[in-house]
Amino acid sequence: MDLPFEQLDSGAELPSAAHPGDAGLDLRSAVDIEVGPGERAMVPTGVAVAIPEGHAGLVLPRSGLASVHGLTLANAPGLIDEGYRGEVTCSVVNLDREQPVKIVRGDRIAQLVIVAIPPIVPTWADALPPSSRGDGGFGSTGVR
Repeated sequence: MDLPFEQLDSGAELPSAAHPGDAGLDLRSAVDIEVGPGERAMVPTGVAVAIPEGHAGLVLPRSGLASVHGLTLANAPGLIDEGYRGEVTCSVVNLDREQPVKIVRGDRIAQLVIVAIPPIVPTWADALPPSSRGDGGFGSTGVR
């Protein structure tokens, strides 16, 4: 599947997968920015994308940034609908309590995954069909 991107910033790199078969395309920062402990920031990528009809784009955190530096996405996953044509911007948050996170232009800050979305028609039902889980919610399966 071809995925068209528009370069909104002349120095922006085309998002790409790090390895063959990777599900996500790396999104890079278009700015230098420092995110202090506990702070949030909107980080532009310098690109816009045309998500194909019947699909959505999910913007996901990069595991290394989250586990090593505490930098993740405040709205993970971010959702890009097929009709959106504006700049892809990442809402990052620094969860580290002491250290700021420095982002340099060109740093990989998130990843974009394209997923198929079937057409959904919400309807009312008198009752939902049973399932093995039932209405068990938060913590219902235990600690381990």
